[in-house]
Amino acid sequence: MSAVYNFCAGPAMLPAAVMKKAQAELLDWNGQGVSVMEVSHRGAPFIQLAKDSEADLRELMNIPDNYHVLFMHGGGRGQFSAVVNNFLGDNGKALYLVSGQWSKAATEEAKKLAGDDNIDVINVVEKVNGMNKVVIPALSGNGSEYRYLHYCPNETVDGIEIFDDIYSPWPIVADMSSNIMSREIDVSRFALIYAGAQKNIGPSGLSIVIVRKDMLELPQLTQSSIMDYRLTAENDSMYNTPPTFAWYLAAEVFKWLKSVGGVKGMAEVNAEKARRLYACIDSLDFYKNGVTPENRSQMNVTFQLADESLDKDFLKEAEALGLVALKGHRIVGGMRASIYNAMPLEGVDALVSFMQAFAAKHSS
Repeated sequence: MSAVYNFCAGPAMLPAAVMKKAQAELLDWNGQGVSVMEVSHRGAPFIQLAKDSEADLRELMNIPDNYHVLFMHGGGRGQFSAVVNNFLGDNGKALYLVSGQWSKAATEEAKKLAGDDNIDVINVVEKVNGMNKVVIPALSGNGSEYRYLHYCPNETVDGIEIFDDIYSPWPIVADMSSNIMSREIDVSRFALIYAGAQKNIGPSGLSIVIVRKDMLELPQLTQSSIMDYRLTAENDSMYNTPPTFAWYLAAEVFKWLKSVGGVKGMAEVNAEKARRLYACIDSLDFYKNGVTPENRSQMNVTFQLADESLDKDFLKEAEALGLVALKGHRIVGGMRASIYNAMPLEGVDALVSFMQAFAAKHSS
């Protein structure tokens, strides 16, 4: 086996350059003579890392000054509850758009904490010619006063991505765990963006929250201090000990992303990766994808074999060639190739070549 291309949906592959640097610095970081995992998060070297990483992220995403950038615990699921607890005090209400498994999970968590009466839900995926299509209704207010509208622009499980801007009379909260920094966005359109790190940022155990400062004036529910956005902002994300190694790796990923053209440059590569893989799927009757083209995820390409009895053979032969973690989520089955920022074009090309050869072998 030569190169291994890891298509895991998360924890996902990290850039090879970042991993090699982390390996070289594992026992001696920043000339300290010890690992970054062993230094105080309140010492000057780590404080500088934290400042630099925030500055790099602000540059990469063009984050306005009226937003806090928080490095937090809990991953994406932790933010499901944190969003509710930080903004829905005093019987506040919110609107949730459901486009797949993760927005559905966020909705269920919100209802558990705020109650069914305070969480309204709109399912925005419809079947059009047998394919899943996102249809966002006109959001004109209709007399409802919501603290925020929540949605997930990219559904990791379902392979659905919402590319169009959502126009809402209420502040928009977005779960960008699986597509943050994959393409350029206008941060100012959002009241809050959160993302679990383990897909496009770094390892699991860290989450990023980008929150407009005025949102922190909303009344809160009772919650744990470490998930309080206000306390986190006031303490520069160090109210308690943060996940320092995960933060260090995220900082290195930000540097790497800047070195390869930033988000703009990465968006071009990501679009080409997705184009090549979907072109392969569409060109062969052997494979099928159930998402309408305008909503196909650029990060999580889901597909099925026309003959499901060949699934095990497909996975076995792919793994033998170093193409790993292609099995689809247990809820939807089939296959899933997650092609986040760290996945090179060569990995997608290797997968396409295998898919073409496998189809030819079994299409007699």
